[in-house]
Amino acid sequence: MSPTEIIRELYRAMRESDDAAVHALCAEDIVWQQSVGFPGGSIWHGPAAVIENVFRANAKRWTGFAFTEEEMLETSDRVIVLGHYSGTSPATGKGMRAAVAHVYDLQAGKVTRFRMFADTHPMWQAMTDDS
Repeated sequence: MSPTEIIRELYRAMRESDDAAVHALCAEDIVWQQSVGFPGGSIWHGPAAVIENVFRANAKRWTGFAFTEEEMLETSDRVIVLGHYSGTSPATGKGMRAAVAHVYDLQAGKVTRFRMFADTHPMWQAMTDDS
C-alpha cells in the first residue's frame, strides 16, 4: 500500500472501531501527539494507548465526533491530511467544527508518528455553557 492508502485505511479503522487494523497499521512504539489545547490532548505511546485515550475518549466527549478529510498530500514517508473535526458536546448540546491538520510519518509501511495541529477554540466554545 502507498502511504496515502495506509492513512485512508487507518481512518476507516478509526471510524469503524477496528482495533486490530489500527494495531496492524501502527508501529508498536508509535508516538501520537495531540495539540496541547485539544480537549484531553497529550502525547500517547503505542496503539493501545491511542485507541483508549484518543479514539474512545473522543467518542465519550462528543456525540457524533468525526474527522472529515478535505485534502491529502503525500511524500515517500509522510502524509499530511487537511480537514476538520465536528461533533456535538453532550454537556451543552452545542455543535462544533474545527479546522485541523494531521501529519503522519511512516516507516516500513507502518505509522510511526502522528502530529495534530488544530484550531481548538471552536471545541472549547461548544463545551462551555456560557448561557
